[in-house]
Formats: sequence, C-alpha cells, structure tokens
Amino acid sequence: MQWIDLRSDTVTQPTDEMRAAMAAAPVGDDVYGDDPTVRELEALAAKTMGKQAAMFVPSGTMGNQVSIMTHTRRGDEVICSENAHIVLHEVGATAVLSGVCLRTIKTEDDQLTAETVERAIRPEDIHMPHTGLVEMENALSNGTVMPLEKMKEVYETAHRHGLPVHLDGARIFNAAAALGVEAKEIAQYGDSVMFCLSKGLCAPVGSMVCGSEEFIARARKNRKILGGGMRQCGILAAAGIIAIEKMAKRVTEDHENARYFAQKLAALPGITVDRDAVQISMIFFTIDKGGFDHETFPAAMKEKGILVNGIEDGKYRFVTHYWMGKKEIDQTVDALAQLLA
Repeated sequence: MQWIDLRSDTVTQPTDEMRAAMAAAPVGDDVYGDDPTVRELEALAAKTMGKQAAMFVPSGTMGNQVSIMTHTRRGDEVICSENAHIVLHEVGATAVLSGVCLRTIKTEDDQLTAETVERAIRPEDIHMPHTGLVEMENALSNGTVMPLEKMKEVYETAHRHGLPVHLDGARIFNAAAALGVEAKEIAQYGDSVMFCLSKGLCAPVGSMVCGSEEFIARARKNRKILGGGMRQCGILAAAGIIAIEKMAKRVTEDHENARYFAQKLAALPGITVDRDAVQISMIFFTIDKGGFDHETFPAAMKEKGILVNGIEDGKYRFVTHYWMGKKEIDQTVDALAQLLA
C-alpha cells in the first residue's frame, strides 16, 4: 500500500537518483578519514554553511549533543527556549551525556531575544552554575522562522559575554527559503550549526555539524565517544550530497503545498488553522467539532491510507514534503471531511 504520510518530513524516502548514487559510491573508513564520499559531503556542507569544516553524524540529536559536549564543561548551563528540541525531544541527553543543565526561557513565540539572553546569563557567583552556551533554532519546531536581525542580536549579546552559540538548524534550508536568503546567512549566527539531511531532503540517514576547524577536530573525538564513527558511510553520504545540491533547493514547493493545505483545511467546518504559523512545511490546527473522537483519529485516518500523529498540546500537525503533492493533500482533506461529517 502506498501511504500518505503526514507525520513528519523525516518520513521522506530516498529518490531513485539517491539510491543509484549510494550503490555506486566510493567508500573508505571514515574514522580514519579516508572515505572520499564523506570527505566530499563534509566539504560541501562546510561551504554551504560558510564554515571552515564539517562532520557527518548519524542523526540530528547526535549532532546537537556532540556540539553541546564540545562547547561546554560539566556543570555548565545552556540557555535555550523552553520548547527547544534539545529540551523536549532529545531524552534529557544534555544531562546524561554532557552533565550540563538547561536554562529554559519562556517566550510567546519560542524565539530567544537579546534581552531574554542577557537576563539569563549567570553572574560570577559561587552558588550559581556557569553559563557555558547559548542555543538557538531556525527554523523552529513550531514551524516558524526566526528573523535574521533577531538572531544577530542574540549572537552579539552572547559573544559580548564570551559565550559561544550553537544553532540547531535541523530545517535550516526551510528557514532560508522562508526568509529568502542563503543558508549561510543564517548559519553565520552560530559558532556551530547542525542541520539534517533526512528532514525533508530525502536522504535516508544523517546530519551535519559545521564549525571552525578546531571545533570540528574536538567534536570528532566526542562523536567517537557517542559511537558515531560509522566506517564505510560514504554509501550514506552519497545521498547527503544530492540532498544539499538538489533537494534543498526545492523546499519552497513544500511551503507552497503547506499553504494550499492550510487553505483547504480551514474551509472544513470545525477546523481552525493557525495560518500565520504556516511559514515552512508545517500546518498546525485544532478540531473543535462536537463529538469528534480525538483518541481514535489516527487509527481512523490510517484505515483510509493516511498516517497522522495524534493531538499534542491541543493541536494537530501535518507536514508536507517531497512525496506529498496537491493530489495527496486533496485526498487527505476529503478523508478528514468524511470523518467530520
């Protein structure tokens, strides 16, 4: 069965071009640094982000955690949004792996500001933890995009206090498309940046960590600690090269489809769509129709060949991607209309 999968942009499968490139990729032992396809991917990633060097990692979570380990010392505190991915979706790894605590900031839109960061930085006090890092996201997990000027202000505030900044850029190409800039214009406001090859870019596995040569050299040792040395992983890197060179350039299509999707959903009775939040490939909405069974909704949609996640914090989220066109969107809206009826 060919599923319509709206759960996330992580569900994208490799294209035929990627599968052919993976089959033909020259490989070596990446831990020794002699996998030519990985080296090509890392050079491409560094250039794309405007950084000196880059490192291939198995996942975005590992990329974020390796970066935090490399920037901080045990007992440090990391400033971030209360709804940041490292807070909600990385299983408390900052405490387990790096021995750091998180100074979470509450904001209306989950975006840090220079003022909130300034207030959160700890003074030199024997009773308080040492502030070791500021972490930003762009695009955010809530589907919105942080303006460059706001990022610049946070970055400069952190640097004025001698603090490095890590950028969780899992969907940085979506953010770049939404802002109408190149990804490196966003990445300039992070001393390190992680971005995913598997979120909407169709690569089957992998993320990139980019930064200075010195930072990446230290990060490689931390990647080894976490078991991220993947040996002949040029087979995976081959798909990553296509993801950056080609798939990153087409995410605007996903954004257009998301706006189309939001418009169609908003026309259904009992559905309220946050149209202002449709800035990338995500649509958040509520279903307020009396008698609607939220508990069985995912199963009911699955019976119609459509995979969706359940409600979270009162909202549903649908995500568009390479394998989701207007035909699939119309089919989904029709199925949802039947359930509402």
